[in-house]
Amino acid sequence: MNLVCFGAHPDDPEVFAGAVMTRFAARGHRVLAVSLTNGDIGHHMQGGGMLAQRRIEETRRAARIGGYESLVLDYHDGELMPTLELRKEIVRIIRRYEADVVFTHRPNDYHPDHRYAAQAVQDAAFMVTVPHFCPDAPALRANPLFLYLFDPFLYPVPFRPDIALPVDEMMPLKWKLLDAMDSQFYEWLPWLEGKDGDVPPVSAGEQARLDWLEDFFAPELELPANLHREALRQWAGDRAENCRFAEIFQVCEYGRQPDVSSLKELFAPMLD
Repeated sequence: MNLVCFGAHPDDPEVFAGAVMTRFAARGHRVLAVSLTNGDIGHHMQGGGMLAQRRIEETRRAARIGGYESLVLDYHDGELMPTLELRKEIVRIIRRYEADVVFTHRPNDYHPDHRYAAQAVQDAAFMVTVPHFCPDAPALRANPLFLYLFDPFLYPVPFRPDIALPVDEMMPLKWKLLDAMDSQFYEWLPWLEGKDGDVPPVSAGEQARLDWLEDFFAPELELPANLHREALRQWAGDRAENCRFAEIFQVCEYGRQPDVSSLKELFAPMLD
């Protein structure tokens, strides 16, 4: 299969679907992580082209660790809009990658870039099958399955956990994906939380920094399992009770609409 994950920023695919991406890549499937912005304002000290280049290098480093491909588009962080130009870029990426499954944010996520990423991917969902739209990239004959990445927001409608996958055994690798993005997980996000003074220096060693990263960011990554335990029980049975980390997705109303048994067959590699 071919999986494409569209995040608004260079670390979004790894945060919300890093375990799925690495597990499917390890099974020989093609996986592409796309950032629709270049991340050029996501820092308290650096910015502009220097930061954008740094974040591109971080996505490439994470992709090498995870065994998948990465692509960063050159839209400014914080300025993403669901334009026709962006819709065409997304359509071409989905077509050229012959995507079977497409992930993106929900349209009521907290960040404007997340919301407009969702809108742009939704706007592309039907157009990927229309031959005379972007005719330079051959249209798909079958619409992909479009999935929303997890978020905890309730209004105007709460997240629906259609797919709930335990990922505890994948977390050592997922932590390394995040560790590769040091501008975010050791600098920018700790600064936002007022914890930048707690971050171990590079000289403390890789394991000390990984241990700190897990302590710092685990509460965020524990939310899907904590909020959707019943969905985990339906997908993972007894494994759900002690599951600490999960990646959970909602089926978008656009695109292919498989039943539950087809979804479980599709994501069987995550349930082995």
